[in-house]
Amino acid sequence: MYLHNKIKTNNNFFKKIIDLDFILLICILLLGFISLATMYSTDGGEVLFHTKSHFSKFIIFLFLMLLISFLNIKFWFSIGYLTYLVAIVMLIWTINFGVTASGSQRWIDLYFINIQPSELMKIFIILCLAKFFHRKRLENVNSFYSVIISLIIIFLPMSLVVIQPDLGTSLLISISGIIVLWFAGLNHKYFFYSFLISVLSLPFIISFLKPYQKLRVLTFLNPDRDPLGAGYQIIQSKIAVGSGGFFGKGFLKGTQSYLEFLPEKHTDFIFTLFSEEFGFLGSVFLLIIYAIIIYRIIKIGSISRSYFAKLFCYSFGASIFVYIIINMSMVLGMLPIVGSPLPIMSYGGSSMLATMIGFGIVMSAKIHNQQSIA
Repeated sequence: MYLHNKIKTNNNFFKKIIDLDFILLICILLLGFISLATMYSTDGGEVLFHTKSHFSKFIIFLFLMLLISFLNIKFWFSIGYLTYLVAIVMLIWTINFGVTASGSQRWIDLYFINIQPSELMKIFIILCLAKFFHRKRLENVNSFYSVIISLIIIFLPMSLVVIQPDLGTSLLISISGIIVLWFAGLNHKYFFYSFLISVLSLPFIISFLKPYQKLRVLTFLNPDRDPLGAGYQIIQSKIAVGSGGFFGKGFLKGTQSYLEFLPEKHTDFIFTLFSEEFGFLGSVFLLIIYAIIIYRIIKIGSISRSYFAKLFCYSFGASIFVYIIINMSMVLGMLPIVGSPLPIMSYGGSSMLATMIGFGIVMSAKIHNQQSIA
């Protein structure tokens, strides 16, 4: 009997491995390799702190992603609300006892890693709302109760992150939640009215922004107003991207980066360094990898039997798309600088951890795509 159970367990394990989406997995590995090569370039062609840290985090979180993928999708449904509540508690803890850096209190020191709960909330809010709207009829989705509860779920973490202060991440969290509402079938008129109200209230909202946030908006409108101050980063970023040309300057040959014209190149502006070294052709290749990743996530959602898995995959795939668009628009001067990391590519443990958790849940949906959730 013991031998029979052991063989059955082994067969289930190997079946789960076979059922992984290998196209998605290969793209994640390829993206990880590109990110490590780019991080190596930010360290001046040496294996220094950022390269070592990025490599170790990628390997650890990759194994975590695989572990998460083997768990039944029903498990992620069952803890949908719990993950959200844990993230809320972490955000409250951050406000009171968090680590402060660059004027913001955004991190919790866990000794072996500094966690940014707001990054985890980008995933957990999708998980929570996907569970909330699971099996809701369309008329119930648009009921007053559903709309109010979903708005509370979105605005509670958003307000906690704004206090840190981190307006950019709070907006990304709200976008992740709003995307779920869109796929859940909320009446489109609500989105139209919300957009109209937001546009009309912009002058009022801007008046409440902190001085550095107002400066970012003014710098976006006219970077040349302070070319050696607030506008320096975005001006140098556009110069670096433009100087890459069609084929790029070559690996480890980016002058804007190596001559230290471009500060903070390993974080939100990692695409700038990559584009300078690999040019338009390399940038297109990177976008193709991202496009395949998003396509596979949507594909997995489409073949999933449970509505929860569908809703999570569609929303997570759309969120990844939005994060990429915002990051690249930001470094090209098409949007104000909002602190949006490029998934997997940018240096940052919390961002990579959140993304890998999302990939793991998507993989779980793929392996257990025939699972129905009551």
